Amino acid sequence: MSDTVVQIENLGKKYILSHKDEGYKTFRDTVANAAKSLVKTFKSSGESNKLSSNREEFWALKDVSFEIKQGEKVGIIGRNGAGKSTLLKIISRITEPTKGSIRIKGRVASLLEVGTGFHPELTGRENIFLNGAILGMSKAEIKRKFDQIVAFSEVEKFLDTPVKRYSSGMYVRLAFSVAAHLEPEILIVDEVLAVGDIKFQEKCLGKMEEVGKDGRTVLFVSHNMATINNLCEKVVWLSNGSVNMIGKTEQITKHYLVHGAERSGEVIIKNNYDSNFYFKRLSLLDSQENIRSIFDVTKPIMIELEYYANKLLDTEIAVDIRDSSGVLIFSLLRSSSINSEVAAGNCIARIEIPALFLAPRTYSIDIAAYKPNGEFFAHHKSIAVFEIEETGSPLAIYQGAECGFIIVNFPWEERK
Repeated sequence: MSDTVVQIENLGKKYILSHKDEGYKTFRDTVANAAKSLVKTFKSSGESNKLSSNREEFWALKDVSFEIKQGEKVGIIGRNGAGKSTLLKIISRITEPTKGSIRIKGRVASLLEVGTGFHPELTGRENIFLNGAILGMSKAEIKRKFDQIVAFSEVEKFLDTPVKRYSSGMYVRLAFSVAAHLEPEILIVDEVLAVGDIKFQEKCLGKMEEVGKDGRTVLFVSHNMATINNLCEKVVWLSNGSVNMIGKTEQITKHYLVHGAERSGEVIIKNNYDSNFYFKRLSLLDSQENIRSIFDVTKPIMIELEYYANKLLDTEIAVDIRDSSGVLIFSLLRSSSINSEVAAGNCIARIEIPALFLAPRTYSIDIAAYKPNGEFFAHHKSIAVFEIEETGSPLAIYQGAECGFIIVNFPWEERK
């Protein structure tokens, strides 16, 4: 159809993974292996070509098909490793698909990683013109938008500083400003906004809404279901490289939080943006210290966080508990119990949610660490999901009725 701007049919992306033996080898082993390789080369001349035993195929995407219409704001969700970033790189023409076809109508601007398309040795001013040229803009067009880009990014003071000296938050502010203001027909944003500050994130979301109202198309990857619900009208849920579900946002996000998010009870965190501070692990423990994701309402829940700081830092660490729609129920702040300084080195922290406190439901967890000015060191949204089972709470007799999220036992007095 004429209003379709992205059409994807049977898309697949294959990578070849190498598994090298990292064990210690003697000189004799090296010579012997070289001789064996030489013999194998001669033997294989008349045989079919096969992958060696230490290499395997990995399909990051498998038979992905869907279409996006002009002006749609589409969320792409899925667990880490589901294929979201690979899909966006193909749509952005950063990488080629192995099979299938993709047709795109219009100019694409993408923000997939911090500083995408920036040259570290060039200044912020020079990178605005460079990035604009990469997107196909003329010098006159970039000049026309230049003041708006700078004002939105809030980095005017550092405009003539090489961007290699920018903080990750400054990188994001300038990169997003360029991508959003050079009027692409299709704007693609991965979860890089997690390293910006809180106010700028809100500003970016407002800008993406504005872009959508102008009739342009937005593709947005996020683990924050509340943000997806507010911004997007349609969602593509990827699982293990394939499309699991496509449909209206609220329906898909609720299903995802109940069935598709990380439910193992422990998450090892690898996508760290800032070397000064990062989270390494989140574990959910029961009263016997077993890792699990389903809990008895009459027993406490222990949240264990492992994180690292490379020096003494003034930072807030927060754990947010959300409902199955992504609505915030409450926040647990480190500063409420400990001062704001985090010591250098590795740290394991524990927070206990008491028994008979959260009502039997499904919940998701966000974790964040941010500076006093609101700029994030790290922000992981919907990083884990857990469920509380009804095993004898005061709400048990009202099963199926709307009873809220918190079980309270405040004093009740009567007078006559």
